[in-house]
Amino acid sequence: MRFTDMLSMSVNSLFKRKMRTIMTIMGVVIGTASIVVMVSLGLGLRRTTLENASQWGSLTQIEVFAGGSDQYGGAAEGPVTDTETLLSEGAIDKIKLLEHVQSVEPILDARVVLKQGIYETSATLRGTTIKHLEDMNLPLESGSLPKADGTIKLLYGNVVQIQFTNTRTNKGYWETNEVPDVKLMEPMFVIYDTDTYYAGKNQNSNQGIEAPSVSSDSGDGGTVEQKKQAKKYLTDPAGVIAGGVESYFSYSWDVYVELEALKNQLRTVFKKNHIPGQPTMKNGKPFPELYYSELIVNVDDMENVESVSEAIKGIGYVTRSDSDWIQSELDQANSIQTMLGGIGAVSLLVAAIGIANTMMMSIYERTKEIGVYKVLGCAMSNIRSMFLIEAAFIGFVGGIFGTGLSYLVSFIINKASEGGDGVLGGVSGSGISYIPIWLSLSSIVFATGVGVISGLLPAIRAMKLSPLAAIRNE
Repeated sequence: MRFTDMLSMSVNSLFKRKMRTIMTIMGVVIGTASIVVMVSLGLGLRRTTLENASQWGSLTQIEVFAGGSDQYGGAAEGPVTDTETLLSEGAIDKIKLLEHVQSVEPILDARVVLKQGIYETSATLRGTTIKHLEDMNLPLESGSLPKADGTIKLLYGNVVQIQFTNTRTNKGYWETNEVPDVKLMEPMFVIYDTDTYYAGKNQNSNQGIEAPSVSSDSGDGGTVEQKKQAKKYLTDPAGVIAGGVESYFSYSWDVYVELEALKNQLRTVFKKNHIPGQPTMKNGKPFPELYYSELIVNVDDMENVESVSEAIKGIGYVTRSDSDWIQSELDQANSIQTMLGGIGAVSLLVAAIGIANTMMMSIYERTKEIGVYKVLGCAMSNIRSMFLIEAAFIGFVGGIFGTGLSYLVSFIINKASEGGDGVLGGVSGSGISYIPIWLSLSSIVFATGVGVISGLLPAIRAMKLSPLAAIRNE
């Protein structure tokens, strides 16, 4: 007997008892939809975790700091005797040789004062390579990324503006709840010699004199004298990173500039004097080389982050990555996904029992028909295949409609939780229910497989029926 003949006979047999077949398929539909929706909630939680983590930093990045640091960040300021654990060009070369490391990007931090009109703030200039800025995929509200043309252009984080304070009232955004009237896309005064600047402000404040706002003939750093004023450098903007004043990301608080331009500017401002934030020799003199505040190590896969991090620690540096807490969150999401999937599987188990019951009833009703097949010489395997095809058909059709129903339920769940004011409360990201293509296909295959397994015992029973006894059956 050909497969097409068996398929035709099996489908025709099912539709002779339409109501029972439809009710059995409905059980598979509900069971499939239940397990798919339950698993989709776990997948949605996992995806939301990864999306939130990627907003704060890359999942395959490691932050590296100077060895012996007592904090996560910043260069080892002050006298040092061992330069091997400082973040130099040599450190970059050593880390690049490690397995699974794709690239190493240096970052040089410089604390500065930004001034525009009556507003000022203390800020961090983060000097880095253009490649790293491009890899960060920063969303821009206006302007563009800085260029490697030797000049400093300021790329502002999206919350830098609310850090400014009105120097007349000494109040800012946190006191007035009003965004300072600072034009970030207009030139800004940058003061690099912050020690001299604040010392001058304190002296003038003690004397009851308003601090001078302009100075043009000093700014070479060094020992602060009573009448010495820090030089201000008028600097053009590059752009502003997109995001509201209450959207906080890893890049929101800082001002980004091109690395080599920042190095040259610091050397110009401080000349041979000590640069704040940089280590010094035992005699207090600065090193001829500028040491980096941080290195960003890009790893080829998240699975290799931990091993690379341990290798970097073995060299003598301090590392930090998001992989530890992310893995903990993912493990929790997997546990929830397994639990929800188990709950959904109960419904599919009930559907499987329904398929087995339907097939068993079909055998009782078609006993004489089975006997005729056997007398006519139909192979046992063909009889078994007919009943298995019927069971598989029920599972397949139920799986298709169940998957379609699960998409509808997932859509309703996501709509109900959309925007923070939904019935289920809001979530950030792409929704709390997520059904990837592989889950849809797997659910159809799984439902079909459940149908085949459910029909296995009835099919074996049909094979074992005695031909003569079956024909005599009324």
